[in-house]
Amino acid sequence: MNLLILITNDDGVTALGIRRLIELMRTKGDVVVVAPSSHQSAMSHAITTLRPIFYNTIEKSEGYTEYSCDGTPVDCVKLALAELLDKKPDLVVSGINHGSNSSTNIIYSGTMGAAIEGAISGIPSIGFSLQDNSEDADFSGALHYANIITDKVLAGVWDNGVCLNVNVPKGKIGALKGIKVCSQSFGKWHEVFEKKENGEGKTAYTLGGWFEPDETDLNGDDFALSQNYISIVPVKFDFTDEKMVNKLSDWNG
Repeated sequence: MNLLILITNDDGVTALGIRRLIELMRTKGDVVVVAPSSHQSAMSHAITTLRPIFYNTIEKSEGYTEYSCDGTPVDCVKLALAELLDKKPDLVVSGINHGSNSSTNIIYSGTMGAAIEGAISGIPSIGFSLQDNSEDADFSGALHYANIITDKVLAGVWDNGVCLNVNVPKGKIGALKGIKVCSQSFGKWHEVFEKKENGEGKTAYTLGGWFEPDETDLNGDDFALSQNYISIVPVKFDFTDEKMVNKLSDWNG
């Protein structure tokens, strides 16, 4: 029986990154794509509850089905698992995102929100991102390493409740040095709001700014990327801080 792979993203179903990822995953098994019909970046783990969501069938053929959904990336995974798939997939892959999701960006990332949802459902899951926001980015390096990493996960190198956050530096494949398994760095965003009057006496605020990576942590993903390594951070959705549980133990009673 063929492997079943579920693919989603947050850049939308027509983005180049997901199209390239689909091509790769179709060499490994049967593929079902359930991806947002429009751009859903920075949706984190958002789900839609205050309105219905809809999906459209784009293609159905032997070993391949593609849907678009007007919800968030996590909506796409939930809809796929609950309604659209006949069986639990062997793998969930999200991406390839146009732009890095290293460091604290994982908190905001729709790409990683979808991968984490797969892990919550007990499925080996990977989020892939490339440090290149351009629509026509060169995905050759990302695809080369996505192939290697996916094969390792499918071979059984996976723990229940964990997904992988994979980031690939921008540039030609020959410039990439290899893989580094890392910790999450703690870079930070510097937010800047653009203010504009809307003509009705109200001010509209549009969030922008820039990201400052933390390249001082030599074991962190930001540093690995700065050295042209592919970073892999194993991510779990259990937010419990066990040290703090012990520290607060005298509160019990």
